[in-house]
Amino acid sequence: MSSRSIAVAMTERELQRNVIDLAVWLGFNLVYHTWSSIHSPSGFPDLCLCRPSDSTIIFIELKSERGTVTPSQEAWIRGLKECGQTAYVFRPADWFSGAIEQALAPRTHRGEV
Repeated sequence: MSSRSIAVAMTERELQRNVIDLAVWLGFNLVYHTWSSIHSPSGFPDLCLCRPSDSTIIFIELKSERGTVTPSQEAWIRGLKECGQTAYVFRPADWFSGAIEQALAPRTHRGEV
């Protein structure tokens, strides 16, 4: 089975578990996910990851390969970026391409000073 086929079959929940496990392994010791957003304003990203050791905070919206980003989700991602925060929309294909691992890697491993 190709990575494309696996990506299409991967659910958002499976992707979330993978991303959280990777984040913890890469030193994010604070991971937040709203269990139920029923009484919360719509659009806030699925994950907020915090790694105090290098002052990194990342917001992530997760989608299946076929999932659609809503206008309120787009507004949150755009607003966070405009405020100087790091925010992404990730899909299973990003998991298989290595883009998620690269985004979560400590700065010293991303070629930054």
